[in-house]
Amino acid sequence: MTAGRGRPRGMRMRAFSAKAYLHSAGLGKTIRHYGRGDAIFTQGERCEHVMYLQAGGVKLSVSSKSGKEAVVAMLGRGDFFGEGCLAGQTFRVGSATALTPSTILLVGKKEMVGLLRHQHAISDRFIAHMLARNIRIEEDLIDQLFNSSEKRLARTILLLARYGKNHRASRVVPRISHGTLAAMVGTTRSRVNFFMNKFRKLGFIEYNGGLRVHHALLSVVRHDSPSDR
Repeated sequence: MTAGRGRPRGMRMRAFSAKAYLHSAGLGKTIRHYGRGDAIFTQGERCEHVMYLQAGGVKLSVSSKSGKEAVVAMLGRGDFFGEGCLAGQTFRVGSATALTPSTILLVGKKEMVGLLRHQHAISDRFIAHMLARNIRIEEDLIDQLFNSSEKRLARTILLLARYGKNHRASRVVPRISHGTLAAMVGTTRSRVNFFMNKFRKLGFIEYNGGLRVHHALLSVVRHDSPSDR
């Protein structure tokens, strides 16, 4: 005897789990592993997948024709990226590079569109991510327009340490070059060196393999500092 659509009586269809989906391979999706410095995709490459960062860290950047690089985002575990294919992007407008050993789920465009239409758990999570990304972009613009390079650097480090998520007194950031920080902040490497030394002497950060960021660094962001762009 069966009930519903041919299922044995008493059996229930397993509920869709966004977490389980985003951490498993299967039809229309693939899990790939990248080492530190590996290219995940490059500017100009065909845009065919949405990606979900299961573990590790990723840098998103854009390069000019002259070879100058601008870092546009640093991503951590739980972030989506490469979603431009859903909006009609045929080729990648930037590059993605693994900052640390990373595990990434690649979901095909067709598969992702179907999920967003039919699985509320995924669509809610994806929309929440995109709204948070939009807020972050607006804050970055305000930061560039009105804050000193010292305050911009402090904010960037705090964002890399993911302050505001499961608050802790200190957090460790994977090793990142001062050149990359300078590209993110919009200043020179020498200014980054100067302020990083200042933050270390004040006890706001420590170098011990990685970069340990202390809660006290928030004081730089919360207080006005002389303009030093």
